[in-house]
Amino acid sequence: MPEGYFVYRSGTYNVFIFLRGFYEDPKNLTPAVTHLERTKIYPLNGEAGAEPMKFPDASGVSVNMLPISDGSAFDQLKQLVDREGDNLAGPDWLGMLAAIGIVKGQPFTPDAHTRAILDQAAKTGYKMSRVIGFQEVVGGISYMIYPDRHWANPFAGGTPAKPTGDLNLSWISTAGGYLALDARINFFTNYYSVSPGMLSYTPGKGANYLMAFTDSEGTSLSGGSNYRLSLPPKIPAGIFWSVTLYDAENSSGLDNGQPFPSLGSRDKPAQSDGSTDLYLGPKAPDGKAGNWLATVPGKGYFAILRLYGPTEAAFDKSWKPGDIEKVK
Repeated sequence: MPEGYFVYRSGTYNVFIFLRGFYEDPKNLTPAVTHLERTKIYPLNGEAGAEPMKFPDASGVSVNMLPISDGSAFDQLKQLVDREGDNLAGPDWLGMLAAIGIVKGQPFTPDAHTRAILDQAAKTGYKMSRVIGFQEVVGGISYMIYPDRHWANPFAGGTPAKPTGDLNLSWISTAGGYLALDARINFFTNYYSVSPGMLSYTPGKGANYLMAFTDSEGTSLSGGSNYRLSLPPKIPAGIFWSVTLYDAENSSGLDNGQPFPSLGSRDKPAQSDGSTDLYLGPKAPDGKAGNWLATVPGKGYFAILRLYGPTEAAFDKSWKPGDIEKVK
C-alpha cells in the first residue's frame, strides 16, 4: 500500500460513501462545494486513466430517497443476495431469506398472493421500526443522557475508554456476544450511518449528538404545538452547533417550507445574556423569526442537537440544554 493512504476494508462488494462539507457562511456555499468537488474516486493505481468525476447539482430537485417501506424491499434484498452472496449474511439469515424464495442465482417470482403478504409484512415491519426508533430504553439499555432531561443518544452509556458502551459498532453485545437486534433497528430506522467520529470523547474532535423525541413532559413533539428550546450560554461546540428537525414518520428532514429545517450558530440566532432560545411551531412568535424553526400541523417530528468539535463541558455534562418546553 502506498505511503500516506488510509485503508478501509469493506465487508461487502457494495459500498455507500457520503462526504459532508460544512460552510462558514450560510449565504455563501461556494467554498464548501468547491472543496467537495476536489474528490476523486478511482481504482488504486488507476488514477491516470480515471474518468472525470461528475457532481450533479441536486438543489431544488425533487427525489425520493426515503427508506423502502413496501414489498419492493424484498426485490432489493434479492439484488443484494445476487451481488453479495455469503458477504451479505451468515447461514441463518440467508436461510430465512431462502425460506421466502430469495436465493442467490435463482429466480425470485412470488405469485400475487405471496406478493400481497410480503408487501404487508414490509409495511408492518417498517412501522414497527419507527416505534422502536422512538424508545428511550432499548434492550434494557437506557438511552437517556441526563437524569433530569429528555435528551437521548443510542450510545449514552459510553465512556472515553469504551465509547460505544455495552455494544460495539456492529451492535454485538460485548458482554453477551449476541446481536442486539432492537438496538440496531433503533439506530438505522433513524440514522443512515455511524462512524467513530460520532462517538468522539476527544475535546475538539468529531461530534456529539443529542436527540429529543419528546417535550419536557415526556409527550411526543407535535407539529401543531408551539415550543421553546433554551440553550444556556457557552454552548460546548468548538466548531459550530445546530438544531435540526426530522419527520417522525420516516426520519427525513422535516419538510417545513423553510430552505432547511435547521438553525445553528452559523445562522447567528439572537441571544440574550449569552443564552439562545429557539422556537418551534407553525408560526414564528412576534419578533422571533430569526430564532424560529417551522413545524407542520398534523405531523410529528423529532430534533437533533449537534455539537461539532465538542468541548469538555459536553463530555462531563457540566453544560446541558434545556428540554423542549411546550408554550401554553
